[in-house]
Amino acid sequence: MKYELFLLISFFAFIHTVKAQNSANWTHFRGSNMDGHAEVKTAPLQWSDSTNMVWKVKVKGLGWSSPVVFGNQIWLTSAKDDGTEFYTHCFDLETGKLLDEKTIFTCPDPQGIHGTNSYATPTPCIEAGFVYVHYGTFGTACINTNNFEVAWKREDLKAAHMQGPASSVVLHKDKLIVHLEGTEDPYVVALNKKTGATLWKSVRPKEIYDKLEPVYRKSYQTPIIIEVNGKEQLISNSSFMCFAHDVNTGEVIWTIEYGFDSTVSQPLYWNGLVFVNSGWIFEDNKPYFTREYAIDPTGRGDVTKTHVKWMYQDDFPQIPTPVIVDGKMYFVHDRGLVSCIDAATAKLIWKQELKGNFNCSPVYAAGHIYFINVKGECTIINPGDTFKLVAENSIGETVKAIPAFVDKGMVLRTDKHLYLIR
Repeated sequence: MKYELFLLISFFAFIHTVKAQNSANWTHFRGSNMDGHAEVKTAPLQWSDSTNMVWKVKVKGLGWSSPVVFGNQIWLTSAKDDGTEFYTHCFDLETGKLLDEKTIFTCPDPQGIHGTNSYATPTPCIEAGFVYVHYGTFGTACINTNNFEVAWKREDLKAAHMQGPASSVVLHKDKLIVHLEGTEDPYVVALNKKTGATLWKSVRPKEIYDKLEPVYRKSYQTPIIIEVNGKEQLISNSSFMCFAHDVNTGEVIWTIEYGFDSTVSQPLYWNGLVFVNSGWIFEDNKPYFTREYAIDPTGRGDVTKTHVKWMYQDDFPQIPTPVIVDGKMYFVHDRGLVSCIDAATAKLIWKQELKGNFNCSPVYAAGHIYFINVKGECTIINPGDTFKLVAENSIGETVKAIPAFVDKGMVLRTDKHLYLIR
């Protein structure tokens, strides 16, 4: 009986420790669990240049990558406007002091990018002792966060992005997952996180992708990793098709086909269902649009006709990723229409128009959902069966990066500055 009690106490202590670590850190694109949920008890509801602003610092270069946080360090990436230099930055969370800044890569003749993109859009990922930065075809590197020395670099992982890099890197156990899906032979690769060596590489099937126009082969999405019947799956919604890989080997487990171009929005996983975005759909005499698919991930092979549970295409975004709270999916269209649907059935619950255009994905923090438009205007709502406005704020600068929410406040990156708001 005493031993059983000891195990029970140990289990709850472990859970408390994990939650405490998650609330202190923000390790990936869209949070430590990559689901848009911040595990914090409080989050700021009001801010301005003179209210709840702990510090504000200038950031060298330009980048739309989101900040990541571990312990008392904030890391982010940027690049020179012309793409010839690529930077890493480490700031002190408490003070905003610049702890380290380096030019990690250079490129004398970079590929062009889309006018709305940057050369430093992929978000880093971080763990105890190391941060992993990625700039697409321009380079991937690991930096020791204790002494700021570069542990390893890769500059040989190439892709013809066409519109610039955007897919963020993902850590899983001993692996760093990197997507390089350009207009020629798009692929995903798993690297040894300690050495940077390639563990496996999966190229999209040539018998399918070679038939597509090059412009329709590219993808900018960031994958997630889930467990299904004891097997870990890497969910990768590429252009034209979604692939579920065995994350340990790269083997393709199942696929669905949706067509046509440029997936950006990250997959989601909730209640046994995978949710993936199709990217742009082109149909005659219709404006281009996107679809969201709910998929049962237990199948094998092509499951397009057998495992798709629902499809939704009414004002669904191409860039921002939805967030699921208490069985409801909340998403904001790139042009500002917020919708709430039942995640299990896709039944519409409500819609509400917001101001501005959106690239930033919504975040659920301390009981509220945060929507930030490109102009830096933030709408905060309560989740529920109706639209419930809580607060509105503006930072007055361009925002495309997702804020990081940790115990010490909200870390917000704009086109010019990095802020800690508390």
